[in-house]
Amino acid sequence: MTGTDIDTVARLHVMAAAVRGARVAERVVAAPFEEVWPVMAALDFLPDFERIRVVRCDGERVEALARGRYGFRAHLRGFRRPGWCWLQSRFLIAGLAAAPTPDGSGTRIALTGGVRIPARAAVVPFGTLRELEGAARRLDARARKSGA
Repeated sequence: MTGTDIDTVARLHVMAAAVRGARVAERVVAAPFEEVWPVMAALDFLPDFERIRVVRCDGERVEALARGRYGFRAHLRGFRRPGWCWLQSRFLIAGLAAAPTPDGSGTRIALTGGVRIPARAAVVPFGTLRELEGAARRLDARARKSGA
């Protein structure tokens, strides 16, 4: 990494800062990146999704179909690469990032997302941070379980 590079977690903070109302939940998971990222990349720990299925991958481009707990459906499109995923549909935004801690003892994770207001760079922030923090806790528990 050069002096001008930023890691994926810092990049997620930058992306979220550009979206009015976006919040970021961040924590350190006591498991190596190599164990944490596959759990994150599966996307099934995200809040409000009853089911999410990746339907197409073309290099870094990804498309997924999601069904929410309350019946909504979404066709998400975006990019996924090691440590980074940004997806959006007409009404949803989801961003995930992971990076090894500087000492290599764990993984920094960050999540953002919410209900998107079409034609405006904004998300509805009500309850978003609470839901993201819950998702981060579920991810932490899964990563610990898979590493055990």
